[in-house]
Amino acid sequence: MRRTSVIGVGTLLSVLFVSAGHSADVANIPLLPKTPSVFVTRGPYLQMGSSTAVTLRWRTNQPTDSYVRSGTDLADLNDVAFDVSSTTEHEILVEGLSPGTKYYYSVGDATGSLAGGFDSYYFVTSPPTGAAKPTRIWALGDSGLAGASAEAVRDAFYDFNGGTHPDLWLMLGDNAYGIPGYGDGSQVAYQVAVFDRFPRTLRTSVLWPTIGNHEWVSSFEAIGPYFDMFTLPKNGEAGGEPSGFEGYYSFDYGNIHFICLDSNDGILMGTSPDPLSEWGMIPWLESDLAATDQDWIIAFFHHPPYSKGGHDSDRERNLILMRENALPVLERGGVDLVLSGHSHSYERSFLIDGHYGRSSTLVSANILDSGNGNSLEDGEYRKHH
Repeated sequence: MRRTSVIGVGTLLSVLFVSAGHSADVANIPLLPKTPSVFVTRGPYLQMGSSTAVTLRWRTNQPTDSYVRSGTDLADLNDVAFDVSSTTEHEILVEGLSPGTKYYYSVGDATGSLAGGFDSYYFVTSPPTGAAKPTRIWALGDSGLAGASAEAVRDAFYDFNGGTHPDLWLMLGDNAYGIPGYGDGSQVAYQVAVFDRFPRTLRTSVLWPTIGNHEWVSSFEAIGPYFDMFTLPKNGEAGGEPSGFEGYYSFDYGNIHFICLDSNDGILMGTSPDPLSEWGMIPWLESDLAATDQDWIIAFFHHPPYSKGGHDSDRERNLILMRENALPVLERGGVDLVLSGHSHSYERSFLIDGHYGRSSTLVSANILDSGNGNSLEDGEYRKHH
């Protein structure tokens, strides 16, 4: 069961609203030394960020209450959100934040900090909705093997990115393959492949995951480790239409609207076996696209609509169904970019439109720009308003 506390942040003397119904004056909460027998075993990691709120999650080795102390000044973390319920799976929603602002934080219990309180523990709230700004996105797919190759990809990104902060982070599915004794997408597999592998990025950039086929074997119909580990905006908490299901959702970042879809079998289009039923993902997608007026739309899901890499989109069911069912809706709604994983290779298409059949049916009319998209060669793809 998730336990969430809310704080109105913005003044030094803030009122704390907690699930138990208590309130307190921030200035009167003593910061005592931390309990040495309690320590953090996972995280902290950032979830469900928006221009005015963010959710922090972490795990401890034994049950304790949950405290987040934050502020724009590292030396003055006086905004406090807490939950007095005792748990090892901590989840605190911090609200009332200012858009586009950097906050430092620590997580812990009533006795003090267990992690954070240093300049490497921070989050940056999203820009005001609709505001245009250069945005750096880290999209990472099928990193779940957690071996030397995954480390090499991670380190190559860190070297390329330097000290620049990724504004947000997308994981494109198959984020944690099984390890001996533990299945695909399990808590232990995720600990090894994600939480132990990317602590630096997890604590500073909001992670937005999508569910892949290796997660789906242990998590489907909103039950399982994937849904236990992540807090995702099924109720429209970060912009977009409520989906009612964390397997697919949407959110806004400045003038970009992001849409995460579930491309898996059995629950391929949502909670109904019929992809076009009123309970399915496609009707929600149509409503979500109709409701957004953002300048850019980016969709991400696991199974690619086009691929000739490790998987063949001319032959495989999930890829075909996404191309035939989701892609026409996305294109009618003005999607600008689709990101996927699954094929374990780097591929990109021409800028195309209206192609929903096999690769052999592609005609020149489907290709809007036949260049390679490289700004130093044929030129980047440009959006026509």
